[in-house]
Amino acid sequence: MKSKLTAVALAAVVVAGTAAAAIPASAAPAKAGPTRCHTADLKAGFATGDDAKPEMGQTAKQTQAYIWFTNRSKHTCTLSGFAGVDMVGAQKTDGTWSLARSSEKPEKITLGQGDTADFSITLLPVAKSTPQKEKFVPAKFLVTPPNETTHFTLKWPFGGQILKQDGATHPGTYVNPVGL
Repeated sequence: MKSKLTAVALAAVVVAGTAAAAIPASAAPAKAGPTRCHTADLKAGFATGDDAKPEMGQTAKQTQAYIWFTNRSKHTCTLSGFAGVDMVGAQKTDGTWSLARSSEKPEKITLGQGDTADFSITLLPVAKSTPQKEKFVPAKFLVTPPNETTHFTLKWPFGGQILKQDGATHPGTYVNPVGL
């Protein structure tokens, strides 16, 4: 089949009376897509608008906090997957809690220069009267972008406390993928 197409192309060149070099489309270099976003390409923070604040004062249901990543580089990059999130507690007994991932499927997000994507953390708040050993009081979050090893340190701005389930198989506090 290839030699037949080459013969037809050569015949067309001869008929036109010009000489040209035929380059198959498969030989043309493919345009590279954007690379993944690295920690150095991004800035991060908690979404603090009224509609983004978690309801830490209620204890009847889960609530959500949102963390955003903004592309501060001069190139387009992609994010796909889950951010690593470690909560550092304010109480001596809290330590650091590495959040489990949800069962949601991640999507690939493309960020142009200045574009922002976010992800949510599902939280299970508890009352202040909950015994100290059963609650985790967040102080800061160590947030690592997907597929990276360097993190951002974000101060927890919302107060409240979370049911301590750092050893649970299916905890009520967990991280969702970027873009969902």
